[in-house]
Amino acid sequence: MVADDLSPLLDHLEQSGISRSAAARVVEEVVAYFSESSEEFVRRRHRELQRAGVTNAQSLGQIARELAARRVPGPALSERQVRRMIYG
Repeated sequence: MVADDLSPLLDHLEQSGISRSAAARVVEEVVAYFSESSEEFVRRRHRELQRAGVTNAQSLGQIARELAARRVPGPALSERQVRRMIYG
C-alpha cells in the first residue's frame, strides 16, 4: 500500500475523478519506478532494448543518455560503465 505521506496526493487525484484505489496503484508504480537504482535501471533497459532488437552498440549509448535524462538522474556513465553494470 502507498505510504501515508502520499495521502495528500491521493486526495488530489481522487478529487480529479480517479478512484482512490486506481490512484494508489498508479502512485505505487511511479514510486517503484523512481526508486529503482541506477544499476537496476541499466539492467532493465538493456533487457527491454534487447527484446526490441536493439544492438548492444546502440543500446549502451542510449541507456547512458536515458539515465542522465531521468527526472531523478543517476550518475553520468560512459558506455563502458554501462557495459560493466550489465555484464559485470
